[in-house]
Amino acid sequence: MSMADSETHAPLEDTEFVRFWNEVLAPKFTRFRHVLVGGLTYHSEAVFPKLPVGVGDRVLDVGCGWGDTAIKLARVVGPEGEVVGIDCCDAFLADAKADLAETDLTNVTFLRGDAEVTLPEGNFDFVFARFGTMFFANPVAGLRNMRRALRPGGRMAHIVWRDPADNPWLSMAKDIVLQYLPAPGEDARTCGPGPFSMADEATVRKMMEIAGYTDIAFERVDAPVRVGDDVEDAIAFQLAIGPAGEVFREAGDLAEQKRPEIEAALAEAIGGQARDSDGIVIDSSSWVISARNPGN
Repeated sequence: MSMADSETHAPLEDTEFVRFWNEVLAPKFTRFRHVLVGGLTYHSEAVFPKLPVGVGDRVLDVGCGWGDTAIKLARVVGPEGEVVGIDCCDAFLADAKADLAETDLTNVTFLRGDAEVTLPEGNFDFVFARFGTMFFANPVAGLRNMRRALRPGGRMAHIVWRDPADNPWLSMAKDIVLQYLPAPGEDARTCGPGPFSMADEATVRKMMEIAGYTDIAFERVDAPVRVGDDVEDAIAFQLAIGPAGEVFREAGDLAEQKRPEIEAALAEAIGGQARDSDGIVIDSSSWVISARNPGN
């Protein structure tokens, strides 16, 4: 069966998690697409050449976002292969399909789906996720569905952020914002467990064992991340997205009252960071976690 014919079976009603991504986060992410895609260039260059993907492979890209990784993978597998990108955000998928239409590729399909609910089963040689699995509200369920999407012996890789201390591009801004605003309450609407939920190797290894994987391996990748074209762009990014953005959003009117002080403090911290030809870069660190489906 062609993967282009595979379907996900969405629940009758989106989960609160999916609604929050579509209603609140997707517009913010789209505003900073130039940071979230272009900013990861160094990570992509370090990771992609090592992925176990070859000509003719069938690939599933989970949490494909704007489709840049799916399109990149499609060029690796060639016309003989196929790539399916799945995401729960309608806006991301619309942009992905628009970008795909500007290419000459005929081996990519984009589908709407929630990996924690269901994925196409048993079709794929390789399953991939870049900075998406750490947002799973039920990580074992999502990882298990990813394994079930693999053929026996098929391989997967997912990339997640390591410890906050090794990712000042996210943690530094949150630490600054928390000097002025309270931490979000337990009833806060969030993007899920958060970007550091899979930082601990032992915890994630156990999750993956429970989900049925074997040959589990962790590789650390240290690379800079571009956080904005300039200081103003980087401040806006931090206050819209990620841990600092969550604190700022949940503080409501108080955040707006404190905005001048917060922006001044962020400007001082971000202004001292390194630059590359495209903007401001800050250190980051990720795990590339790979594993195999034993087929049972």
